[in-house]
Amino acid sequence: MMELFTPLTRPLAAWRDRLLGRGDAACTVPILDGVLQPNQRLETATVAWAAPAGSLELRDLVSDGPGGRQLWLADGPRLLMLTPLPGGSLMADEQLVATGPITALCALPERLGGGVAFAVAGREVQVLGGRHHGRRWTGLAGRDFVGVNGLAAGGDALIATDASATHGPDDWQRDLMTLGASGRVGRLGLSDDGDHVLADGLQHPFGAVAHGSALWVSESWRHRVVALGAGDRPSPVLDQLPGYPSRLAPAAGGGFWLTVFAGRTQLVEFVLREPEFRQRMITSMPPELWIAPQLRPSRSFLEPLQGGAIKQMGVLKPWAPPRSYGLVIRLGAAGRPLASLHSRVDGQHHGVVAAAECAGALYVLSRGAGRVLRLDLSDLSSETGA
Repeated sequence: MMELFTPLTRPLAAWRDRLLGRGDAACTVPILDGVLQPNQRLETATVAWAAPAGSLELRDLVSDGPGGRQLWLADGPRLLMLTPLPGGSLMADEQLVATGPITALCALPERLGGGVAFAVAGREVQVLGGRHHGRRWTGLAGRDFVGVNGLAAGGDALIATDASATHGPDDWQRDLMTLGASGRVGRLGLSDDGDHVLADGLQHPFGAVAHGSALWVSESWRHRVVALGAGDRPSPVLDQLPGYPSRLAPAAGGGFWLTVFAGRTQLVEFVLREPEFRQRMITSMPPELWIAPQLRPSRSFLEPLQGGAIKQMGVLKPWAPPRSYGLVIRLGAAGRPLASLHSRVDGQHHGVVAAAECAGALYVLSRGAGRVLRLDLSDLSSETGA
């Protein structure tokens, strides 16, 4: 079938969309409905481990597989091994103190040599333990790493998502507000030198997971999950999400857990289409006061309102526009959402950046609250249909 828009007609179509406010120029946001209908499952989940109050240092959480017995947690520069205890709590054992914050983790299976791969400050990937202990990478295809925020075992190699060529993992708001589209996904060969870029020009890729012979990758700023195959362009698996997706993790029985680290609002969508306003906001205000998504609920009266009807009698409404939010989506093997777990606008367990199954439970990392949450898989199975 002939392509509808050629390189010469695409600018005309883009101008038409901006004039009529549709397509990529639309400020509409999908609603939370159906299997994404809000609930309180994350807000009422058991707190299995917590960082000091106010900390934003918890960055990633992985397990040794859906049927595994061990968790690893990135707490600032510390790599912690977490062991589930009877009663639902976790025992922490420090494994390593890196030279900078650990921004991504991956527990390597035995077929890849075992051990744990981790990224330091988004700029270096290393392997601790196992057959490849001491391996390290500082770049790929002649370009240094800047924003490595996700690692995954894919086939016979390690997969890394490098979110941006200019902004580090902690500068993700600036990458969004400057319409960043310089992210890439790379293959890091463990047993060979087959390091190469699998996809480039992505809008903030944030984690990947192997799915058969393909890879599924979260593309945050395009609110979607895409599939990468051998030599193919990224193809959407799940799009039009109501938030900004982060990492994916395998689920027992097939399918995946997808975390969403912040919700979308019409006001932010509007600001993203106003270059002059965005530039003035970026240059004159601190990031925590930008009209932009956040990882945790409002803590300052100076923070901008995100629309009308925010509070009534001093109480934040749970249905107010979500400047920060907590969301985990259970996906089937084909990418169809089956169920969801929420911490609503008036909750605390926001900024969800990772989830992992371990020892019969689902553990969820709320970076905004600085907590690892625990939910029994037996309680979730009836909801997900898995």
